Amino acid sequence: MKTIAALLHEHPFFQGLPDSDLDFLASCAKNCVYHSGDYLARENTPANHFFLIRAGRVAVESFVPNHGSLCLLTLHAGDIFGWSWLFPPYISAFDAKALDEVRSLRLGGACLREKCEKEPSLGFELMKRFARIATERLQSARIQLLDIYGPNPSHLGKSP
Repeated sequence: MKTIAALLHEHPFFQGLPDSDLDFLASCAKNCVYHSGDYLARENTPANHFFLIRAGRVAVESFVPNHGSLCLLTLHAGDIFGWSWLFPPYISAFDAKALDEVRSLRLGGACLREKCEKEPSLGFELMKRFARIATERLQSARIQLLDIYGPNPSHLGKSP
């Protein structure tokens, strides 16, 4: 059976971090399994965790009045979910719903904040990693919006 530190080491988000940092962070993590339809996080509720997805698919959704839940993004093994625990008021901005069996490492936000305060160089390294992922997801959202609202939206079909 693998240790939490070994599982952290395998996940792409933590690749390249020294073993000593992963051992330091391991006490914040718990190995979790979610079944299809389970929620890892709910929109507008306290954001207490950060998730490393090890297997399965997670829909990142937002509630749209008069429409229901809208899937904005589907995450897979190797992806992460959740950085709302980093910034006050620590409220989840989205729902995260398991689309099938999801294996993840769930890390406590308060524990991570405390560890980052104690080890600022580790905290800065983690912030750079979160910023890179946030930038990638914003660029992906931009492309989706251009596809929907741009001059040639793909959902309207091709011009003759």
